[in-house]
Amino acid sequence: MTLNHSNFELLSNETAITLAKKLGLVKTDATLKCREIGDGNLNYVFHITDTATKKGIIIKQAVPYAKVLGESWPLTLKRAAIEANALIHFKSYCPEFVPQVYYSDEQLAITIMEDLSHLKIARTGLIDGDKFPLLSKHIGEYVAKTAFYTSDLHLEPSAKKEVARNFTNPELCKITEVFVFTDPFFEELPGDYEVELTDAAKSIWNDQEVILEVAKLKQSFETEQEALLHGDLHTGSIFASDTETKIIDPEFAFYGPVGFDLGQYTANLLFQAVTRNPAGKEEIFTHLQEFWDTFEETYTSLWNTQNKSPFRQVNGYLSYVLTKFRKDAYGFAGCELIRRTIGLSHVADLNVIEDKETRIAAKTTTLKIGAFLIKKREELDVPAVIEALKQHTLPTYSTL
Repeated sequence: MTLNHSNFELLSNETAITLAKKLGLVKTDATLKCREIGDGNLNYVFHITDTATKKGIIIKQAVPYAKVLGESWPLTLKRAAIEANALIHFKSYCPEFVPQVYYSDEQLAITIMEDLSHLKIARTGLIDGDKFPLLSKHIGEYVAKTAFYTSDLHLEPSAKKEVARNFTNPELCKITEVFVFTDPFFEELPGDYEVELTDAAKSIWNDQEVILEVAKLKQSFETEQEALLHGDLHTGSIFASDTETKIIDPEFAFYGPVGFDLGQYTANLLFQAVTRNPAGKEEIFTHLQEFWDTFEETYTSLWNTQNKSPFRQVNGYLSYVLTKFRKDAYGFAGCELIRRTIGLSHVADLNVIEDKETRIAAKTTTLKIGAFLIKKREELDVPAVIEALKQHTLPTYSTL
């Protein structure tokens, strides 16, 4: 569906307040404050609060191009509707982990949702040393439930294909295909890295085993429709506290390989594992183990109690599926580590390291771990990944 962009109008702080009042989402006589808080690459985000009650709402608006790149990279406004629908879908399976959507408008490309300002962006919190004791258990449960309930194991196959058609998302998938799976792996394609990383980058570009395995992973991303994915499940898309977790920003949602969501979150834990001191690393290793344990336990429980496949009791089938997810996830995690280091979109976990020598050492280690995960994914499990991190990482990057 092609939207008529001539009717599109970018909100301002003032018009966002007007819209919220018109929709009855705030009291018309309330004194309201609005500020644009979006720091992402694609959208604008307005936070409206009632100055008396301190209650608020969030209005997220897509624009018909990539915000970070400008009009040179046009994007469909339909991604806003995909995001709203994905939030509604995911909330039906995991109500405690997904914010409430109050209103969406495809023509204006807006989604109005629950205010999560009482929580902290997980990436920021982890960098600051917040422990978030339930975070990885919650994410493991969320990925297991969304992966199972949107798959052929739960949905009748024709019903699943109908849902998948509604989440066809070619333009956002193209961003992933280019920036995650292509550009970082070829010297002649666009990249962004410090000159001191040139030799480490060249070692990846010249490693034909890495390039072959990335080609396989990209093919998996492009062709497999195992379940409805968040599509961008990094720690910047998660709000958290000691007791609560909310997953946001599923505008990249599409039907794809389950290992992609698993790998995205895994990689974002690994950034922290690279940069922390020994005690801090152990906290992250615990997160990593809890994430995978919770995912496999939850998925196995759903398999045993709600699986509608006639093959559900075939000996070895569940083990095969979980093993595939794990192999895919470590490969996708490796791609994420590399692209966030020498690709066009970096992560604060690495960039906040002020000392240049230490930062370069951390990024070099990240590239080595990424290549290791891609090449060895067939034989890895959590203990093996943790052992590799202990061998490759240095204990002096962070005081955390």
